[in-house]
Amino acid sequence: MGTQGTRDTQDSNEGRTGITRGRRAVLGAAVLGAGGAVLGLPAAARAADKHGNGTYNGGYKSLPKPTIIGHRGASGYRPEHTLGSYQLALDMGAHIIEAGDLVPTKDGHLVCRHEPEIGGTTDVSAHPEFADRKVTKVLDGVSTTGWFTEDFTLAELKTLRAKERVPANRPHNTLYDGRWEIPTFEEVLRWREEQSGKLGRQVWIYPELKHPTYFRKLGLGLEERVTKVLRRHGLDKKNSPVILQSFEPTSIQRMNKLVGNPLAVLLSAANTRPWDFVETGDPRTVADLVKPAGLKWIASYAQGIGPTLDLIIPKDASGNLTTPTTLVRDAHDAGLILHPYTMRNENPFLPADFRRGTGADAYGDAFGAFATYFATGIDGVFTDNPDTGLLAREDFLKKN
Repeated sequence: MGTQGTRDTQDSNEGRTGITRGRRAVLGAAVLGAGGAVLGLPAAARAADKHGNGTYNGGYKSLPKPTIIGHRGASGYRPEHTLGSYQLALDMGAHIIEAGDLVPTKDGHLVCRHEPEIGGTTDVSAHPEFADRKVTKVLDGVSTTGWFTEDFTLAELKTLRAKERVPANRPHNTLYDGRWEIPTFEEVLRWREEQSGKLGRQVWIYPELKHPTYFRKLGLGLEERVTKVLRRHGLDKKNSPVILQSFEPTSIQRMNKLVGNPLAVLLSAANTRPWDFVETGDPRTVADLVKPAGLKWIASYAQGIGPTLDLIIPKDASGNLTTPTTLVRDAHDAGLILHPYTMRNENPFLPADFRRGTGADAYGDAFGAFATYFATGIDGVFTDNPDTGLLAREDFLKKN
């Protein structure tokens, strides 16, 4: 999937066999969640706490720490990047919702899909009228076969319905297959405004610009389109409740010239290069960018970084956590916040020392893993399971 697909590196074939029905009670709490009153969730996670005033209206620095970011919504419980997933994350009390991995349609609209290839996240394969749209393309150097958003008009995409992307790990989520359509960025911003009014505070979102270099070559530049939509809603300011992110540093540099929003550079594995660097001949790797000089360079145009958790605490050959790196300290010294990704409850996605049993859909010791990462001083974390993250956060704050 290239450097920009690495949030799902652990979503490979690892752990897709031996499925069990063993789930912790947290899932039941998630299904019952509504209006922030999730079963067992402390009120402090839904309102003010010692690290925030509960309204988060003073820009990104007013967000509580550690910040719990609903990764593609509450994607541990609902098909990702749907209004159902976003709403559940908000109901659970997530401080920010990653509402929107943004990709364009053929007619230039922005829609929310994790990747432009939608075979795994929609029912497009069940639509015979689109059978001839299945093609093979080279996406950031990787040959990818499927159906791509840029080959569909918005009207055509609206005939599709979302489905669970990793059913082997999340069979319960398949109950919701077909319930929600693909949301547009415009619809997400209207949803955000509506929910902000209901809650009496700004709802924060964290959209990602996907594969900017790829789409610019197709004449579908993302930065200008994102800017136009944000400006239409008055959300392009310094204190706007919208943080923008991308795996391509040059895309964030471009956004820095277009909007006032807080910006974050996503960082994949240390030995990888951002695809825009590959295209422009920039020899630097992520390992170079996480050094003090690289972080200082990022801080010249962005406010934060989104590193993979392995850049915070590497794993050994067996998948167990080792000693934390100096990245948290070095980034803070450069004036950057850190929102690493991605915490998930299921065994295959956890460090080996926090797995329990062998079930591919069984939960491991997610609370223990959260506590270990929080202890490094990170400012927040992306998680598919916001309720678990919030409970873990409360445990952490009680002890610190």
